[in-house]
Amino acid sequence: MKLITDIQGDIRAMMKQELEAAERAVTAGVSEAASGLQIAWRGQITGAALGQGLANSIRKKLYPTTGASIRAAAVVYSNASKVVDAFDRGTLIRTKNGFWLALPTAAAGKKGVGNKRITPGGWEQRTGQRLRFVYRRGQPSLLVAETRLNSKGRAVASKSKTGHGVATVPIFLLVPQVKLPKRLSLEGPAREAEARLPGLIVANWKEEQLD
Repeated sequence: MKLITDIQGDIRAMMKQELEAAERAVTAGVSEAASGLQIAWRGQITGAALGQGLANSIRKKLYPTTGASIRAAAVVYSNASKVVDAFDRGTLIRTKNGFWLALPTAAAGKKGVGNKRITPGGWEQRTGQRLRFVYRRGQPSLLVAETRLNSKGRAVASKSKTGHGVATVPIFLLVPQVKLPKRLSLEGPAREAEARLPGLIVANWKEEQLD
């Protein structure tokens, strides 16, 4: 028995078209999987009430940055990786030099000089007031100020010459270490994105064939 085949058209051109379709399908599938993971991680962060700013730190990069490739790859990452990782693992935080960690109270406000993270030194510089150390045995020690609270509960300098409304207000709590609660679980969505990738590639390849 003889089997005779007759290929219609240019075989090389057909193979080239199929390879280009594969490149587009792989690139599109990888991009979709990465976008899904980015959305999932951002959703976890906002759902944990960690702020839209931290959620927006989750970024995506696709390789190659232009064009399509059968070896396309993507990276989903955070511009604030240390913060995100701390909430993902529930990190125990200590100072490197063995000093206290200063945790601001509501009276301290949220921002220091130049809109930076609030610190005892920055608070004194911003308000022009002095902090005083108060040791408490068996409890967190304090940095307090002789000040008054405004309507928002923030410590502000008093303009009263009689001292009316001035009180000793805790501005910072001093602790040797703090354990961040585990508020994120990023591994699960990453595994789901990996599992979805083959199906996304196949779906995009079928669309290529239908076009």
